[in-house]
Amino acid sequence: MSGEGNDERGDRPRLSWSELDKRRGKARSHTGERRPRGAAAEALAAKAAQSYLKKLDQQLFAKGGNRAAAGNQRAGAVLDALGTPALDDACRAYLAEVGAPATAPLIAAFLDARARELRVAALLALGETSAAGGVAMTAGLRSQLRVLAEGSDDELAERAEEILARA
Repeated sequence: MSGEGNDERGDRPRLSWSELDKRRGKARSHTGERRPRGAAAEALAAKAAQSYLKKLDQQLFAKGGNRAAAGNQRAGAVLDALGTPALDDACRAYLAEVGAPATAPLIAAFLDARARELRVAALLALGETSAAGGVAMTAGLRSQLRVLAEGSDDELAERAEEILARA
């Protein structure tokens, strides 16, 4: 039953790969948006969307909501400024608007700052939060503390040694 150009499909010619891809693309007429089917499902989806939006509004406009959003923005600016001369200014802006850093990456960034008062603020924050169990002492923080402990500034060295001793 084998003949030239004939296969199991009969006399139909074979389609090229590009023709197959074109057919595949035309067969998919949906836009990717999933819509609920039926009135009950649509009502349930609308209720869920309303609930989600209400929850977002409460979080955003709750007491301190704007401060939290500003804190996230300032924290991003501090982390973006790592390794640049703008780090000190970003840290000062964070301190003025939000307060002392409370997360390990922010504290590490403050410890990298050139200004002494920013490093002191970071050490104070790290001392308070690590004592309360709020910040885990990462290897990077320990390394930064060891460098400060061996430095020539006695106050920074003492605070760094105290924190290392407690960790």
